[in-house]
Amino acid sequence: MFPGFEDALVQVVSPQMLLLCLAGVVGGMAVGATPGLSATVGLALLLPITFTMDPTSGLVLMGSFYVAAIYGGSFTAILVNAPGTPSSIATTFDGYPMTKQGRSETAIIAVTTASVVGGLVGVLGLLLLGPLIADVVLAFGPQEYFWFGIFGLTMIASLAAKSLLKGFAAGFLGLLIAAIGIAPVGGDVRSRSASPRCRAASPSSWPSSGSSPFRR
Repeated sequence: MFPGFEDALVQVVSPQMLLLCLAGVVGGMAVGATPGLSATVGLALLLPITFTMDPTSGLVLMGSFYVAAIYGGSFTAILVNAPGTPSSIATTFDGYPMTKQGRSETAIIAVTTASVVGGLVGVLGLLLLGPLIADVVLAFGPQEYFWFGIFGLTMIASLAAKSLLKGFAAGFLGLLIAAIGIAPVGGDVRSRSASPRCRAASPSSWPSSGSSPFRR
């Protein structure tokens, strides 16, 4: 069913790959636990190191780094209410209140368990559904991306039902930030009236992570 799976598994569990995986996990957790340094920024800094590696070694190092960075962002989200990565913002909703109740250890155990189970399920899902998803994504065009954008805007109304004014203000601010810089896929300049200094815009994940502690 999966040609070459056995050979790939034997290669991945070799001592060299396990050491690379360990190094990626340690480095990823350190970067993820630092507010302001997301997993994407860490991968960008790690990418030049992988140029001298073979493809398998580079993918193992970057994959373990990314997964560990996403997990590491939960520590600061739970302990100090400042998510290390944008994906850890939701962890502050329950994790930090548990810390104020003296149950930080329980929250960290829950996050660790969820990360392990979710990671294994995600890898299996990607292995089984990867080819099918790739065909669907390649069929996407401008119309589909447009309706995805509309869907994101309509989600503001449902998520900010208690305060539509704050929700729409946050949405407008997000659109304003997203209009700065160059599109990462097509390379188009988003706002031609902006200063050339604004074309090298910061990632949109930074404002979401930095503003999380002030949401209340």
